[in-house]
Order: sequence, then structure tokens, then C-alpha cells
Amino acid sequence: MGKALGYKAFGDADVQEFFERPDPTPGPSEVLVRVAAAGVNPLDHKLRSGHGTALNGHVPFPQVLGMEAAGTVLAVGDEVTGLSVGDRVAGFALTGAGTYAETTLLLGEATARIPDALPETWAATIPVAGTTALDVLDQLDLPAGASLLVNGIGGGVGIALAQLARDRGLVVTGTAGPTKRDLVTAAGATFVDYTDGDLTRRLRALAPDGFAAVADNVGGESLRAVAALAARPGAIISVGDPSVTELGGEMVRRRLDRANLERAAELMTTGRLDPHITRTYPLEQADQALALVESGHASGKLVIDLSL
Repeated sequence: MGKALGYKAFGDADVQEFFERPDPTPGPSEVLVRVAAAGVNPLDHKLRSGHGTALNGHVPFPQVLGMEAAGTVLAVGDEVTGLSVGDRVAGFALTGAGTYAETTLLLGEATARIPDALPETWAATIPVAGTTALDVLDQLDLPAGASLLVNGIGGGVGIALAQLARDRGLVVTGTAGPTKRDLVTAAGATFVDYTDGDLTRRLRALAPDGFAAVADNVGGESLRAVAALAARPGAIISVGDPSVTELGGEMVRRRLDRANLERAAELMTTGRLDPHITRTYPLEQADQALALVESGHASGKLVIDLSL
């Protein structure tokens, strides 16, 4: 038996509870992992709220929160290749087992070994933040010197985008709240406070001809406010709001595979990607970590560290 944080029905934070569950048994395409660290993401509370039932509507209750983790392989399904018991890995919990837990199941093809030099707290941020940033930039395929506006740059995906875009020679501008100024500028981006007056006017002053592309991490009215700042129609990608297609843009096309995980891990070990973990929490305080992310005021990346 192991501790987990989850929920027995869709709803707000008050449906969350800690409970004990047996170690899950890996299916043919899965690996059982002892979780060392789990990343905390907006997707976690959206799934709990019932806003992503295409992903978790088929999963029986109680469901466990969390989509990304790093840890050590305890057992391997018969169809999994390239992974062995004892491997240090990071991956996606795409089979519904959740990651705010002592053990979990990761899909074998969406799990990768991590380098010995990479801390598991860092590795736990790769599946969502690290690979999402890679997918956005690969999809945009901007040339060096092009301008990129990142809407909502202060979170885990946004900070990863800032660093990887800079690494590709892009000129990055990002919107965020005032408490995230230092974090954003340290990542090499121009900071624009979205709370300070007419945001569209101030961004237009920075790029009179528009930005070569816009990467949106916020959605809703904020997405609509920045969409017109793209230099050409449709040069906008959203990480989480499908309504971007109504504006001529696209959703990010996610590649949830081992190769993408390995790319992000290499970027971390070579010093080109820092997840900017601003706080770690023990599993017993995972609800506090998720509450901060759900408030919209989390800076950088929050991680649940099961060694605490």
C-alpha cells in the first residue's frame, strides 16, 4: 500500500483527498515506477474539475492527480522494450494511474531513462513543461532572429519556452504578472506586465509590425487579446485552448514519446534548459502545491519531492 492524492468525483479542490492504494500492476505496455518526484501542472486541476474527460473520463474513481513523474522502475510489462528494473526514468502517466503517489504506472513508449547527472526533481518536469516547449518551437519552426511573444511566460512551460527559444536565436517577449519579472528576465526574455494598463498597446509598441509568432499558455480572453499581434494570420499556437483555431491558429501537436523526453533531458544536462523549480513539496503537501498552481500565481515550476 502507498499514499496518493486524488479524488472520488470531478469537482473543485474540496473533492481532493489523500488515501492509500495498492501498488498498481503494470499491463503489457506499462512500467511500474517508484515515484521520486512529480511535476505539478495546470492540467492536473483541469482534469480533476472534469474539463478533460477525453483523457480521464474512462478512468475509474478514485483517480490520482498528476501526469508526469520521475523515479525508479520496479516492474516492466511484457511488451515494453528498452527499459529494465532499476532504471532511473521520467515519463507520462498516460494510463490514468496518476503521479501524486508513491508508485505509479507509466506508458513504456512514453518513458525514458534519465542521465545519472540529472536530479529526479528536474527530470520530473520534462514530460509536460520540457517537451511541450520543444513541440511548440518545432511546430513554429522560426528562423534565428525572429520575434516570439509568449503569453503567460512565468509558468513551467513559459519559462522552458523562453530558454529554448533563446537557445535557437529567437527574440523573446513574454507577458506575466509583476511578481515574475525577475524570473522572466533571467530566462533572457523581455518582460511585459499584463496587469499594467493597455497590454495590447504596450506590446504593439515593442513590435509595431507584429511578432513573427505567438505562443499562448493562458487561453480565454487573454489569448484573444494577443492573437492580433501575430505578424501574419494564424501564426499562433496555444498550449491549452482549442478555441485558438477560431482565430486561425493551431493547438500544439504533442509528441509523447521517448525520443522527445530524451531530447529535453539532454538540454537539461548540457545547461540549456533549467526548469526553474521555485519550490518543492513533500507528498503530504501536494494539495498545497496544486492550489498555488490553480491560483495562477505560481512562478516557474513546482515539484512534489517524495524524499522530503
